[in-house]
Amino acid sequence: MKIAKNWKDYSIIATGDGYKLERWKNVYLLRPDPQVIWSASIDMWHYPALNAVYKRSSKGGGEWEFLKPMPAEWEIAYGDLQFKIKPMGFKHTGLFPEQAVNWDYMASLIRNAGRPIKVLNLFAYTGGATVACAKAGAEVTHVDAAKGMVERAGENARLSGIESGIRYIVDDCEKFVRREIRRGNRYDAIIMDPPSYGRGPNGEMWKIEEKLYAFVRLCKEVLSDRPLFVLINSYTTGLQPMVLSNILTLCMRDYKGTVDAYEVGIQTEEGIPLPCGAGGIFVNDD
Repeated sequence: MKIAKNWKDYSIIATGDGYKLERWKNVYLLRPDPQVIWSASIDMWHYPALNAVYKRSSKGGGEWEFLKPMPAEWEIAYGDLQFKIKPMGFKHTGLFPEQAVNWDYMASLIRNAGRPIKVLNLFAYTGGATVACAKAGAEVTHVDAAKGMVERAGENARLSGIESGIRYIVDDCEKFVRREIRRGNRYDAIIMDPPSYGRGPNGEMWKIEEKLYAFVRLCKEVLSDRPLFVLINSYTTGLQPMVLSNILTLCMRDYKGTVDAYEVGIQTEEGIPLPCGAGGIFVNDD
């Protein structure tokens, strides 16, 4: 497991009974987490500083219950990166802090590449990876089907002092990649964070188990002759790191490089690592 260790504005205070108690700078949230199947060591529901809790509904989904005054949205920092946080639907806040381990690694690869790097970020959400790569000096194309998330990515970039170098696209990711192939556009790095299940802006269906392998093979066609890296993130239960490793090994065998696959997580203040998904990355050795 790769652990995100360098956060100052974020921490997980406690976990248990299907929930995690988090500090987002000076705001405290209690959110569901399906990985937390053990009992809580403290009464998180009555934590003195708790601002809001996301309560699940027996009918699916849920809603936020606000307990103490708090801003509608606020900013947190990770190093020289700035992000806007806001309680949203489906328990989200607009950021996945565990992805900081990938941000750091990708930024290092870009800074040490010794050449201009063009990055394609697919299913790019609010742009954590986009901002990290752009801040490291890459030219980034950010693609997501949700207009609101793309707009939030632009806000995060501007908060981080990035005024240029990012192209924002609201589109179905597969359709966009196919058009880029026809146009002859090529990228030195690809990031993808595909959902388990979803629909594009025109109702396009996506199921990760059925689509991921073919999609990675498709994306290979927009890679440059000397790709720097290809990263796949997954939050799908049952899609193990070795599955991501196998997909990348099979799809990238024409290039000289190494494949690494791993869980990502965050160390809690209880002294245990909380698993938060999986990642697989191909890195060119040439």
